[in-house]
Amino acid sequence: QVDLVESGGGLVQAGGSLRLSCAASGRFFSIKRMGWYRQAPGKQRDLVAAITTGGSTNYADSVKGRFTISRDNAKNTGYLQMNSLKPEDTADYYCNADVVDNGYTTRNAWGQGTQVTVSS
Repeated sequence: QVDLVESGGGLVQAGGSLRLSCAASGRFFSIKRMGWYRQAPGKQRDLVAAITTGGSTNYADSVKGRFTISRDNAKNTGYLQMNSLKPEDTADYYCNADVVDNGYTTRNAWGQGTQVTVSS
């Protein structure tokens, strides 16, 4: 079993910054791909950014150049640095990860979400 817990969300003025964290805990062997998704009211949940174990990254076009995803494998923690925030970034942000358990079986896990609100 693995738990993913997000933190760092909140209310910020347009142009400001936030740093989200995703901490994994429980029984598992390793985390492979890790990503951040967001869902605004009335919208689908969309990929924001993802990162592999080796550090390769990809971003949604809407956040490229403003957001940076990173990870600390030793701490089993992922991060999303969000700069130059815009009101359209307002959403619930969710951590997602492919987790390898001690039997080397991969399962997908979601965090509970953290709210980000950007005021104009």
